[in-house]
Amino acid sequence: MKKYFLILIALFIGLNSWSQSNTPARPKLVVGIILDQMRWDYLYRYQNRYAADGGFKRLLNQGATCENTFIPYTPTVTACGHASVYTGSVPSINGITGNAWWDQDKQATVYCTDDKTVKTVGSDNTSGLMSPRNLLTNTIGDELRMATQFRSKVVGIALKDRGAILPAGHSANAAYWYDSKTGNWVTSTYYRNELPNWVKQYNDSKRPDAFYQMGWNTLYPANTYTASTDDEKSYENPMFGKKLPYDLSAYIGKDYSKILTTPHGNSLTFEFAKKALLADTLGKDPITDLLAISFSSPDYIGHSYGPNSVEAEDGFLRMDRELGEFLRFLDKEVGAGQYTVFLSADHGAAPVPEYMQENKMPGGRVFFMGLINQINQSLQKEYLIANLIVSDDNYQIHLNRKALDSAKIDRKSVSEKIMQWIRLEPGVDRIFPLEELNTIPLNEKVRNMLNNGYHPLRSGDLQIILKSNYIDAYGKTGTTHGLWNPYDSHIPLLWYGWGIRPGRVIRETYMTDIAPTLASLLRIQMPSGSIGKAIPEVIK
Repeated sequence: MKKYFLILIALFIGLNSWSQSNTPARPKLVVGIILDQMRWDYLYRYQNRYAADGGFKRLLNQGATCENTFIPYTPTVTACGHASVYTGSVPSINGITGNAWWDQDKQATVYCTDDKTVKTVGSDNTSGLMSPRNLLTNTIGDELRMATQFRSKVVGIALKDRGAILPAGHSANAAYWYDSKTGNWVTSTYYRNELPNWVKQYNDSKRPDAFYQMGWNTLYPANTYTASTDDEKSYENPMFGKKLPYDLSAYIGKDYSKILTTPHGNSLTFEFAKKALLADTLGKDPITDLLAISFSSPDYIGHSYGPNSVEAEDGFLRMDRELGEFLRFLDKEVGAGQYTVFLSADHGAAPVPEYMQENKMPGGRVFFMGLINQINQSLQKEYLIANLIVSDDNYQIHLNRKALDSAKIDRKSVSEKIMQWIRLEPGVDRIFPLEELNTIPLNEKVRNMLNNGYHPLRSGDLQIILKSNYIDAYGKTGTTHGLWNPYDSHIPLLWYGWGIRPGRVIRETYMTDIAPTLASLLRIQMPSGSIGKAIPEVIK
């Protein structure tokens, strides 16, 4: 009897060992970090100022860097970037064709994460009427959840709703974003009906007020910021004053939106992400979890001050320090070597046009909002129909097709008149009907990017391409992004930790390669709309 008992024990141990040995090896946690509006050159422009124990040098020196990673579509904007990183797809497939778009079926402008079927959780306003339902494909987080029969936990966090929701995917356990009206972190009933206690407690602490009390001064003496232009420039948005330091105390308890345009927005996000990791016990067992974090403040700072400003430089120097501290936090809470990190961006940014002009380089502003209003007024006089142009989102002209067809007005003739007006703008390189995209003379790379951004129900009738260093402006200060040019489309891609082979990849890679690389690393299916290719050089 004892003999048979020992045989059963041996058989059980053998089967258990066989089961464990045939379970794919995976990290305990994957951390995706997106820096909203980070150009690739920031890795090296400020490199000598990044701290020895900071995050960027640790990732560069101990991880893998893909030096020529590009966005393979236009428009290069936030929603498209976050969706494409985590789906391995492009707007023509995942459906996220902009931060907002004119929807031909709904005959209305649709925000990328709008969802009127849900309610806000954590506030009494509309900031939480959001979900991922407009995203047409799966994310890498969705695939991870399915691969583990939904035992993996996936959480998305960002100040911007779209920066939290789109990366987290459809089946996420949670997504949290910042309500700038109340200073609270919120979610929607898509995920849960009540905020967890830890989120309520964090909201009750009113951390934005504490950060406002600190103000914003340069991390180092102001005269050492030689990688930037002079701090006081007329083409920068003086929202806090003419130059650093900025006193933010006037916003305490009054205006919770201003923190977005300061490095404190990154600090707020780091704090919240740490609490989420601990509260949701991410990376605490062998089943791989995913934490998707997006840092929105670099985008707000970049739009206001531009990529050559002291404010932008100071923001990234502070980000470097906090990133280093966050990696040490992961070492402690998850375990060194037990997690995988990738860091990238959703887009870059154009230089401020006036910065280019003062340095004898081409650049300028095109004020499309005013131009479209003028064209609509002229069209109304001729055709007696108001607003024949319903949208100029995403560098595309969307015609009111329903009104034109009802009035039996030839769309082609209206389009020709619109193109004649817009071609007169000095900053416009070309404008053409999107139906002619694959027949007109056009550089092949630009053509491919435009094709990858085109979705028949969510894209327009006419495509606009601006001249290099020209921007679609809403004012006379700051800058923006959204075009094919390298300053908008060349982004960093760093890998670090479990399963990563340190080194440099010089060949061209793409934003859409991130998700399939993770799929290969985790040994799971790539997302349903993925067109990217795994990057074998970064995997051990």
